[in-house]
Amino acid sequence: MSDSLNLSDWALRHRALVWFFMVLIIAAGLFSYKRLGRNEDPAFTFKTMVVQAAWPGATVEEMIKQVTDRIEKKLQETPDLDFIKSYTTAGVTTVFVNLLGSTRSKDVPDRWYQVRKKIGDIRGTFPAGVVGPGFNDDFGDTYGILYAFTADGFTPRQLRDYVDGARSRLLQIHDVSKIDIFGAQDEKVYVEFSARQLAGLKLDRQALIAALQAQNAVTPAGVVQAADERVLVQVTGRFRSEEDLRRVNFVVDGRIFRLSDIATVTRGYSDPPSPLFRFNGVPAIGLGIAMRSGGDVLALGRNAQAAMAEITANLPVGIEPRMVADQPEVVERAVNDFMEALLEAVAIVLGVSFLSLGLRAGAVVACSIPLVLAAVFMAMEIAGIDLQRVSLGALIIALGLLVDDAMITVEMMVTKLEEGLDSARAATFAYTSTAFPMLTGTLVTVAGFVPIGFAKSAAGEYTFSIFAVVAIALLVSWVVAVIFAPLIGVAILPAAMKQKTHGEPGPIMRRFRSLLVRAMRARWITIGATLALLVLSALALRFVPQQFFPASDRPELLVDLSLPRSASIYASDRTASRLEALLKGDSDIDRWTTYVGQGAVRFYLPLNVQLPNEFFSQTVVVTKSLDARERVRARLEKALTNDFPEVVSRISPLELGPPVGWPLQYRVRGPDPQKVSDIAYRVAGVVATDRRTQSTNFDWIEPMRALRIRVNQDQARLLGVSSQALAQSLNAVVSGGTVTQIRDDIYLIDTIARARAEDRISRSTTKTLEIPLPNGKTVPLLQVATMEYGLDWPLIWRRDRLATITVQADLTEGVQPATVIADLKTKIAELNAGLPQGYEVAVGGTVEESAKSQASVVAVLPLAGLLMLMILMIQLQSVSRLFLVLSVAPFGLIGVVLALLVAHKPLGFVALLGVMALVGMIVRNSVILVDQIETEIAHGRSGWNAVVEATSHRFRPILLTATAAILGMIPIAPTVFWGPMAYAIMGGLAVATVLTLVFLPALYVTWFRIPEDPSQASNG
Repeated sequence: MSDSLNLSDWALRHRALVWFFMVLIIAAGLFSYKRLGRNEDPAFTFKTMVVQAAWPGATVEEMIKQVTDRIEKKLQETPDLDFIKSYTTAGVTTVFVNLLGSTRSKDVPDRWYQVRKKIGDIRGTFPAGVVGPGFNDDFGDTYGILYAFTADGFTPRQLRDYVDGARSRLLQIHDVSKIDIFGAQDEKVYVEFSARQLAGLKLDRQALIAALQAQNAVTPAGVVQAADERVLVQVTGRFRSEEDLRRVNFVVDGRIFRLSDIATVTRGYSDPPSPLFRFNGVPAIGLGIAMRSGGDVLALGRNAQAAMAEITANLPVGIEPRMVADQPEVVERAVNDFMEALLEAVAIVLGVSFLSLGLRAGAVVACSIPLVLAAVFMAMEIAGIDLQRVSLGALIIALGLLVDDAMITVEMMVTKLEEGLDSARAATFAYTSTAFPMLTGTLVTVAGFVPIGFAKSAAGEYTFSIFAVVAIALLVSWVVAVIFAPLIGVAILPAAMKQKTHGEPGPIMRRFRSLLVRAMRARWITIGATLALLVLSALALRFVPQQFFPASDRPELLVDLSLPRSASIYASDRTASRLEALLKGDSDIDRWTTYVGQGAVRFYLPLNVQLPNEFFSQTVVVTKSLDARERVRARLEKALTNDFPEVVSRISPLELGPPVGWPLQYRVRGPDPQKVSDIAYRVAGVVATDRRTQSTNFDWIEPMRALRIRVNQDQARLLGVSSQALAQSLNAVVSGGTVTQIRDDIYLIDTIARARAEDRISRSTTKTLEIPLPNGKTVPLLQVATMEYGLDWPLIWRRDRLATITVQADLTEGVQPATVIADLKTKIAELNAGLPQGYEVAVGGTVEESAKSQASVVAVLPLAGLLMLMILMIQLQSVSRLFLVLSVAPFGLIGVVLALLVAHKPLGFVALLGVMALVGMIVRNSVILVDQIETEIAHGRSGWNAVVEATSHRFRPILLTATAAILGMIPIAPTVFWGPMAYAIMGGLAVATVLTLVFLPALYVTWFRIPEDPSQASNG
């Protein structure tokens, strides 16, 4: 490079300005670090929307044909649609619209607008009586702070009043986006009639209900316009309590009846209850606080804690708020742990610098680290990247790489000072000789991370900050190395150093040169042995377990309990209570919360949230440590297997990455639900034959009993009775219906008219039910209808408009889903081949999600490869040299496989990203070595001597930078999330560094057919 382009020289000529910018960058970096958002996981967009509609009274089959299918067909026109799933029960349909992983986050709101618009277009085609459809696209809201309010000596309504007051106060906190209450039971007023009594008194229940509704209606009575004022006219009679209902009088055949004479009026709660919530086995009401996007969860935690202290001080004795989930505390601990790891990595890298370069030269490298980190923090704030699990790990990965350029610059400066140059000329010489190869190496390393940054999938979005942080750090490190490091070097390094005579090399260098020359002489053996190792490692790769994302290292356990799909919420409640009895008194457990009739609310971003279902309950057990978690898990698994045979249970830690659920899944699809269920049983038989699987189950398969009332339509018409009147009469007895509402303060309390308890649960009462006729008389139900039991589906899942049953299974400890799926592949393929047309078995779960994510990364590989080739070609301007530089990259696989096998780590999605990024790191060293060989040849050395001298010259910097990168990974190697990636990079880079210094020179002299220089004979 010409002097006019010498940035180091420019920096030395404008020292005051450069020093000013150095101080400014560090100050701004510290300011940005304080302002950066803190979070547990990187935000990623949930590309799923829920469309829900109800048609009270419809059967599952009617719902599917008249409602679900219409919605699904229309929504198949949605842009960027991946697939549609639906969940249909009697009277209710829930449709999930899932967008492609490649959909850009900024386009998702528009896609949800399109969904609303398309449903609006077909709203008029639904049958009369359909309620909705409604929409929910708030899937990503995470309630990072959860409180459970328990009450001793207070009614649930009184407790709810206090919780509502707490919610109002907490909504005033900065950074809060929403606060929801869950587990609260709505109050109801029940008006319970005796069917026999009404029939005996010749009372028409519908007429009584109509009278109640008329009295309670809110209807304008007008406004009197006087000369000087307006006077509102108000009519009394509206219901404000259950006592108002009891006092209502009816006139029938000249007789007056009070409602309390012919019905029991009671105030209670939802029956059956809405989803229940308990804390440590005690009924509670939950309060969940969600943070706005980009907020600081630590600041939110401090503010919420202060507000809760104020709220608690004003609560009466007996009402106690308990912390259920405290994400700020988790994040603070995680950030502190990672900052400790970052400091350890800094110490390791500095140790390498000081030991290898000496105190003063090491100090130059040490000064460059805070400069780069400060600039990275500034860029992270501008780009909106929080401090979270992925970005903090990326900082540690970047740390081992960002010192490379500074090390090379300083090492070159020291060399030139030892040769007798003054400090200014030594600093500028480093730029002219190494700046462009360093920039090429930096850009190549960044290109290696491109597949991470541009992978269009949920997993790619989750890990995006690896690319962003590392790319920023590496580019900034080059700027620091060519502008700031020379200036720091001039300030710290002595103006002149003792000149070294080119005498005998040290013992390490002598041994290395001897090894190098022998490898170059036995070039074919060197190349052949290296290729053999590559083939062996490729074969050994199949022994490395495959994984998507590992389980979290948080202490929570999720305990899922599923009863048969026909089970009531009361049965689920009893089962959950039996589980809670096992948890009480366990010294390894800190606390637990139980959700009956639904899954846990999203207190953790990657949580696999479960649908509300009466047959399901989920308990979140918070243990005291990771070891305690595993002990509790083992005890619970044994207890559930032995004592809960009727329950499909699953005990699992929290997931990392996009949520999946059951690790092993097969989807069975087809048009006929009965045939699909038959095939699903066969698939389950195949899965259960593998000893590594356990708890094989289905998301739905068993039918439930249905009581069918077959109406004799001719007889009904003769009597003037319609099917609608029959259904209304039956519903009034079996379930009851809302007839009006009591307006109590801020609450609207439904008033439900129904039969008494002994009539509701008795089949004989149903048989003798008196049906009112238009003439005021009644007839028994059996006079116009017959009753019989049958079987019907309690629910039907569909995927892309085909009935779909998912066969699910858990796996024994240490077994990866991909391994089992691969082993069962042949049997499933044989089963698939024998299925009728239109039916299929497809792999789902972890393996499917992993394949999608890997495909999104692979799709970007051509771009990364093209960028790498362009950068290298600009630097090398030779196809032969380009081939040589790239030749070492595949051999990193040897170290990757060896490290993962020795450390017993799986090749997960994050580790795979590390392997791809490793290519850039390896190529970087190769570029610098090949460039040095070309420089030596340009200075007149023979080909053989040039290779030996260049490799010897680059031995120290290549070894130093690789050592810094490898040892810098040590702090994150023990972590669950980063461990596999750290081991993959450490192993791959270690082996590739050796091969760069030994294999690449042998390949170079082979490729260019360079004969041995006779003068080097003594080196052998």
